[in-house]
Parts: sequence; structure tokens; C-alpha cells
Amino acid sequence: MAWFIIKRPLRGVKNIISLLAGIVVFLFILLFVDLEPGEPQITRTFAVAMLMAIWWVTEALPLSVTALVPIAAFPMLGVIDGRAVSEAYFNHIIFLFIGGFIMALAMERWNLHKRIALIILKWVGVSPARILFGFMFASMALSMWISNTATTMMMIPIVISIIYKIEESIGKEKISKYALGLLLGIAYSASIGGNATLVGTPTNLIFVRILSILYPAAPEISFTQWFLFAFPISVIMFAAAFLLLYLLYRPKENWNNFSSDTFKIQFKELGKPSYEEKVVFALFLLLAAMWITRAEISSESFTFSGWASFFESPGFINDGTVAIFVSLLLFIWPAKNRKGGKIMDWETANRLPWNIVLLFGGGFALALGFEQSGLALWFGEQLAGGAGIPSIIFVLAIVTMMSFLTELTSNVASTQMLLPAFASIAVATGDNPLLFMIPATIASSLAFMLPTATPPNAIIFGSGRVTIDRMMRTGFSLNLLGILIVTLMTYLLVGYFFGVSFNVVPEWAK
Repeated sequence: MAWFIIKRPLRGVKNIISLLAGIVVFLFILLFVDLEPGEPQITRTFAVAMLMAIWWVTEALPLSVTALVPIAAFPMLGVIDGRAVSEAYFNHIIFLFIGGFIMALAMERWNLHKRIALIILKWVGVSPARILFGFMFASMALSMWISNTATTMMMIPIVISIIYKIEESIGKEKISKYALGLLLGIAYSASIGGNATLVGTPTNLIFVRILSILYPAAPEISFTQWFLFAFPISVIMFAAAFLLLYLLYRPKENWNNFSSDTFKIQFKELGKPSYEEKVVFALFLLLAAMWITRAEISSESFTFSGWASFFESPGFINDGTVAIFVSLLLFIWPAKNRKGGKIMDWETANRLPWNIVLLFGGGFALALGFEQSGLALWFGEQLAGGAGIPSIIFVLAIVTMMSFLTELTSNVASTQMLLPAFASIAVATGDNPLLFMIPATIASSLAFMLPTATPPNAIIFGSGRVTIDRMMRTGFSLNLLGILIVTLMTYLLVGYFFGVSFNVVPEWAK
């Protein structure tokens, strides 16, 4: 009891110090810093970003409360109109999250997640390394073809159910640390896998589009060409992430009393699947299939148009559209075992982590501030004064900046704003624009530290099992590994696959 009495005042003092520290830094930047003379919005946006970063890192306020800061701060400081910043809090990514989470809750409601978990454990094996590798590999493979957010939403209910099953057999205390590693592995692998293909993450397609706009005579970047370059990077990053997470989060004690026979017995005890389980599983497969086959997939040898092309306006349809469509089916479909009931009801759906929805929105609003104020472009321009710096050092600086910048901003917004700046810097310093644009694009997905950095990070944080300090410490190590890997692989492979020569500006870029 004495420990509790002492700890609560200390925690209160820490929160007060963290709150004041954020406010002091915010006011200092506003009053005494001028990042770009004549452009006060840049400095004001930076002040808001620092305030939110301090409060997020220290958890001075609940993360979802800090995420509301842009709604008040940006309009008052003249950065963004209040209506525009409010609209940033709800978009297709938010509805993708909501729809995916409703599917996860439906699986949990009818115990489908337990059946899937037991099947996977019987197939993969029960050693900590095998389970971690199996889920990380599945996440990476899926995210090469569908969005990393959709991948994480598909995997999270299955992973949570497996954690429950292991807790029942071994004990919650013995497995809590390993469970954290499993969840981080899902999120990190989804981000890593998306880099391997042009369709795996929006930033890759943004790079191709911006390149064609800036340099119409530039050689086309094909699906195969990108895959041959980026897939080795993803594989090495995957191996680094797996080893890091296993070393940090493997169980201290052996699972001596834990074997696959345990799961075989439990699987038999479940009996035959119920009607509701079959319906939910069928709709889960429909959701996954619609996500995977929605958009066009093309390479040099074939082109798959995607089912969205059958509609009058295929560009209007996104992953959020699909998630909500299948969610509506869950609410409409009748349940046999509950008279008058449906497969999904609002009482179950109301368990959605609405705090994570706000956290998502805060990240989007902050990214909008970076874009509209010009702060993102300002960061890129700070690299323009290094004409005499070796190209590889420039690549290292760009990759480092993009990796850490996208912890607080949308990687899509940052890529859209900074790739033109990096292309201009490359030509000004006597280099091929591809030398800077390609690693910058890949680095935009190497943000592993904060829940706001990527949707997969936010989703696993919403499970309630991941603390921000653990995510930051693990993510910082993986960020550093990613920076070194991308820089080194760019140096080794970019010339071979894209014909880039160091310190040479190609004719199409002049």
C-alpha cells in the first residue's frame, strides 16, 4: 500500500513536468525561432509537431487526447482552416480500420478466431521461433499485394487468439513479453513487405508517378525491375526484424509442458463449426479476396485488371469501401442460433477502440499541416547545400531523414512533398535523381517507433498489449538497422537494376 501511495504522486508530478515541457518548447519555438523568414506557418507547424511529439512520447496526456491538438492549434495559428483539419480525422484509412476491426470482432463473437488459431498452431509448430516466423512471414507475403493496413487487420484477430491459447496452456505472466514481440512482428512485417512491389504501398506508386511528371523522358520503372531491386531489401529487413524481435522478446523459460498435442485435443473439443462460424469465415475470405484483387496488378508478362475495373468509376473504390461493404453484410446476415439476431450486432461492434480512431486522425491532421505549411518541403531543402558531399553520404542523410520524419507524418504526404525536392537536389549536386528518389521512397516505410508512424503500428497499439515505450525502444533499433540496410543496398544494387551511375546526371534529367 505504501508503494502505491508513493507511486501515484510521482506519476502525477511526471505528467505535470511532461505537460509543461511540451508547452515551454512550443512557446519557445513560436517566440524565438524563425525557420523560414516570411513563412511563419512553417515555424508554427514545427512548434505544434514538437508539442505533440513530447506529449506522445511522455504520455503526458492520453495519446488520443494529444491527437486532438491540431484541431485547436492549426486554425488558431493560421496554418490550416478549421474545416479542413477536421476533415483529416475521417478518411478511407479510418473506415478501413473500422471495417477490418468489425470483422475481427465478428470472428471473436462466434469463436472462429480460436478455430483458426488452433489450425495454425498445429501446422506451424509450437516453438516460439516458429510461431513468430510464421506470422511475420505471412504478414510480409500478404502486404506485398494488399495494403499493410488491411494485412494487419486480417492478422490481428488470429494472433490475439493464439496468444490467448498459449496463455491458457502456459500462463499469462510467462507469455506477456513474447506476446508483445508477436504483435510488433505483425506490424513491422506488414510495413517491410509492402516495399517489395510497386503495388505494396502507395508511396511506391507515388514515386513512379512523380518521376514521370518531373522527367517525361526518364526510363519507365517496371513492376519486375522494382521487385528485383526492392525484394532483396525486404528480405534482409525481414531477417533483421525477426532476429531483433526474437532476441528481445523470446520467452526466458522453455515451454516444456507445451506441445502440439495440446492443440490437437483442444481442436477436437471445439466440435464441428457452427453455421455462424461458416458465414463469418466465408465473409472473411470474401474480404481478403476483394482486397487482394481490387486494384490492377501488372508486370512485363501479364496484366490483371482487378474487379474494380467493372464499375463505372473504379478509382472511387478503395480498401475502406471494401471493408465497410463486408461489414454491412455482417450486420445484415441472420444468425440461426440467436432468434432474430444477426451475425454482428452493435453491442459487439461498440467495442471498437475509438481512441485509436482519434490517434489515426491526429497523425493525418499533423501530416496535412506539414504538407500545407511547407514544413515537409523545408526539411528536404535543408540538404541542398551539400554539393561537395559524397553521394553515398547524401543517400544516408536522406534515408535517415525520411525514416524519422515519417514517424510523425504520413509517408504518403512526405513522399509527395519531398521527392521533387530530392530530385532537384540530385541534379544540382551532379547526381542521377533516381539515386535519391528510390531510397527515399523505401525509407518512407521504415517508421517503426510510434503508433502514429504507420497504420499497422496504430492497429497493434489498439490491442492494449503494446506500450509506447516498448514500441519506441524496439522501433528505434529497427529504424537504425533499416537506414543502414537501405543505404548499403542502394549503393550495391541501384546501378545494376536502374542503370544509375554515381556523380553522373543522365541526359533525360538535364
